[in-house]
Amino acid sequence: MAADAQTGVLDTAWGQIAHSPQSTAGIGSFTRSRVERIISLVAGGFGSLILGLQSFLSALGPAPERPGWHLPLMVVVFGALGVMVLACVVGRGVRPAAGVFAIVYVLVLLTWPIATAGVEPPTSDEPWIWYLLNLATLAAVLAFPFPLQIAFTIALPLLFGVVRMIQVGFEPVYWPVVILDVSFALILGGIILTLGWLFRSVAVNVDKTRAQAVSSYAKAAAADAAEQERVAVAALMHDSVLAALIAAERATTPRERTLAATMAREALTRLANTEQDEHEGPDEPWAPAVLSAEIAQAARELGVDVDVQTEIDPDAASIPGRVARAITLAATQAIANAIQHAGGAGLGVVLRAASGTVRAEVHDAGEGFDLDAVPDDRLGIRASIIARVAAVGGRAELESGPHGTVVRLTWREPSS
Repeated sequence: MAADAQTGVLDTAWGQIAHSPQSTAGIGSFTRSRVERIISLVAGGFGSLILGLQSFLSALGPAPERPGWHLPLMVVVFGALGVMVLACVVGRGVRPAAGVFAIVYVLVLLTWPIATAGVEPPTSDEPWIWYLLNLATLAAVLAFPFPLQIAFTIALPLLFGVVRMIQVGFEPVYWPVVILDVSFALILGGIILTLGWLFRSVAVNVDKTRAQAVSSYAKAAAADAAEQERVAVAALMHDSVLAALIAAERATTPRERTLAATMAREALTRLANTEQDEHEGPDEPWAPAVLSAEIAQAARELGVDVDVQTEIDPDAASIPGRVARAITLAATQAIANAIQHAGGAGLGVVLRAASGTVRAEVHDAGEGFDLDAVPDDRLGIRASIIARVAAVGGRAELESGPHGTVVRLTWREPSS
C-alpha cells in the first residue's frame, strides 16, 4: 500500500508538468524518447534518404557485378533501406527496420566477392555499395545495444576493405584507395557512434534528474498536506471533542446529558467531515430513492458512472436527513478509496432499504488492504467512514482481501 501511495503521489505531481500532444512517455523516459525520435528522424530519415539517393544514382552507372547479380542486390539493399527510412520518418518500427538493413548489408558484403568474381572493375572509383557503408553503421546505432554498435562500427569498414581487395585481386594499385576508404568509414562511423552515445547519455541524465525533482516535490507536498491535516484535526479535537467531553463530565440533569450527547454527535460529525467541511445540517427526512440518487451523483462528481442497484421495500420509511447525509458521504468516501487504490476495478454500489433499516454496500475488485496497517492520522476510513456512520447511530463494516474490498454501511431505526 505504501508503494502504491507513493506511486500515486508521483503520478499526480508528474501530471502537473506540461506535455505535448504526442507525449506518451513516463517520468523515466521523457527526454530519452524525444532524443531517439530526433536521431531516427534527422539521421535515420533525412540523412539516410540523401546518402541512399547518392548510392542509388551511383548504382545506375556501370555495374561491377556479374550479369544477373546487379538488380537483385539493388532490390534487396535499397528495399531494406527504403523500409528503414520510412520507419524513421513515421516513428514506428525503427529498431526492427534498422536491424534488418544492417544485417542485409552485411550479407550483401559477404556475397560481394561472389557477385563480382571474374569481372574487371569498370573504374577505380568506389563501387555503389561503399556509399551505404556508414548508413549500415547508423542502422546499427539505431537498432542494437552499445557493444554491438561498437562491433559494427569497427567490423563493417574492415569487412568492406577485405571484400573490396578480393574483388580487385589484391592488386597494389588499389591498396591506397581501399585504405583511404576504410579509414574514412572508420572515422565517420566513430563520429556517428559517439554522437548517438552522447545524446542518449545526456537524455538519461536529464530524465534521472527530473524524476528526482518530481519525487522531492511529491514528498514535500505530501508532508505539507499531512501537516495541515494534523493541524485541522488538532483544532477540531480541541474545540469540539474536548468541549463535548467537558459538557458530558459536568452534566447532572437529563437536559444537560441530552445536550452533551448532541454536542458529542456534532463533534464526531465534524471530525468525520474534516475534508468536506460540512456540518450536521437539518434533519428533514429523505426517501430511499433520493439517497440512491445522491450516491450516484456523488460518484459522477468523482469521475465515474456507478449504477447503484436499489432494493427498496414498499414499506420502507423515510430516512432522517442526518443519517442519509452520513451514509451518502461515507459511501462517497468508500467510492473515492476504490477509485484511488483499486483503479475502480469491479466498482459497484448496492442500496437496500426496508422498514426501519437501510444498508449501503460499496464493493470493488482491487488487491485489498490491511486496515490495521493504515496510519492513525489518516481520516479516509476511520473518520470519514467509520466515525461518520457511528455518529448517527449506524455501523460500518469492512471486509478486504486479495479479491477486493466490501464496505457495508448499516443504520437501524432505534426502537422506541
